[in-house]
Amino acid sequence: MTTLRVGFVPEHFSTPLHFAQTHSFFARHNLAITLIPFPSGTGHMVKSLAAHELDLAIGLTEGWIAALGNGAADFRLVGNYVKSPLCWAISAGATQTAVNSVEDLKGKRLGVSRIGSGSYVMGFVLAEERGWLEDGKEPFEFVALDTFKGLRDGVNGGRAEAFMWEVFTTKKYYDNGEIRQIGEIYTPWPSWHIVSHSDLLHTNPAAVSEFLQAVNEGIEYFNGHHDEAVEYISTHLDYSAEDARAWLGTVEFAENVKVVEERVVVKTVDILTKAGVVKGSVGPGEMVVRV
Repeated sequence: MTTLRVGFVPEHFSTPLHFAQTHSFFARHNLAITLIPFPSGTGHMVKSLAAHELDLAIGLTEGWIAALGNGAADFRLVGNYVKSPLCWAISAGATQTAVNSVEDLKGKRLGVSRIGSGSYVMGFVLAEERGWLEDGKEPFEFVALDTFKGLRDGVNGGRAEAFMWEVFTTKKYYDNGEIRQIGEIYTPWPSWHIVSHSDLLHTNPAAVSEFLQAVNEGIEYFNGHHDEAVEYISTHLDYSAEDARAWLGTVEFAENVKVVEERVVVKTVDILTKAGVVKGSVGPGEMVVRV
């Protein structure tokens, strides 16, 4: 068996991975997979790939492409994972009054998990959408707060005025009054992609292909077993069964994760370049390896 270390974000989107592992789809492809959770998100996985701590990872499209566009050479896009866009909820502290709407955020402190993460990149996308970008200036004071809990604590403790995180993951904390929602923004691209470390692509591309096929089987199982998915999400992850079912109506996984659409990469690079996130010269064609 080939042993592979796979980074992922331990949220509802990871359910097909769980099925691929527990129903032995990886093992059928002669793979021994160690799933390594990264609750702080894609930016952390970028650093772990650079440190040779991961072989593959599933994370946010904008995080991968921002890193690649700015010169990361440790990994390449090898697969699509989620076709639907991601809805980022924009949140403020429960009692702080500095911001009550998205319009109040201009020039304020925005909490992010890490510099370079999806939550960081989407700050630029939001600013571009609102017309707040100025050449050579960051649209917010970015405050790195590591985890989702760190972000919630940050807006309630006065370290930041707001942060962005996936809407269904955040909903529980609106319902219990811990934080307030002041807006939302959708990604203008499919939300999740799969990357492989460049070393693995050079030494064992067949293992990458087998991994992607096993993920396809996990997605196929997920699509046919929504009740089992809701049971897993509501008992092992931080969601109610009601929210898990609501999320199922919004998400669309890739039919074939091996297909990375060039137009998606080009569009994402164009938007992130316009937003000032991508400043390097790495073109979209250099970001993708097909296996």
